[in-house]
Amino acid sequence: MNLTTNPSEAAVRKYQQLDTQSRIATATPHQIIQLMMEQAVARISIARRHMQNAEVYEKGVQIGKAISIINGLQASLNHKADENMSANFDALYAYMMRRLLEANLRDDVQMLDEVTGLLKELKEAWDAIADKAQATLAAAAQDD
Repeated sequence: MNLTTNPSEAAVRKYQQLDTQSRIATATPHQIIQLMMEQAVARISIARRHMQNAEVYEKGVQIGKAISIINGLQASLNHKADENMSANFDALYAYMMRRLLEANLRDDVQMLDEVTGLLKELKEAWDAIADKAQATLAAAAQDD
């Protein structure tokens, strides 16, 4: 466990924290989901590095943060909008959290990579929805 902190690393972390907070403060609900997905991928990436360096405590902290973020994504599902789709996402998020727990217990980088891949695919689809919505809004504004 690394208990000493490099002052420049601490400053970078503080800046990143403030940047994330300011992005959340001005974000739409759709953008908040995008940020959550980005942060989950980032946490898994950091956990992967700690896993490769045999830094057990730090790895566990980062995996725990990724699980918390994915749990937040799961909790944000609107089951009333489309029950089948939300049930599928619910199961996918549960699967991701299970795989992260298994990866932590087994020190399995491939499991981390699997969840990262799933999150990236999901985020790409989520980003495409935002792009399509913005294009629709722009077209509607031109019609006015």
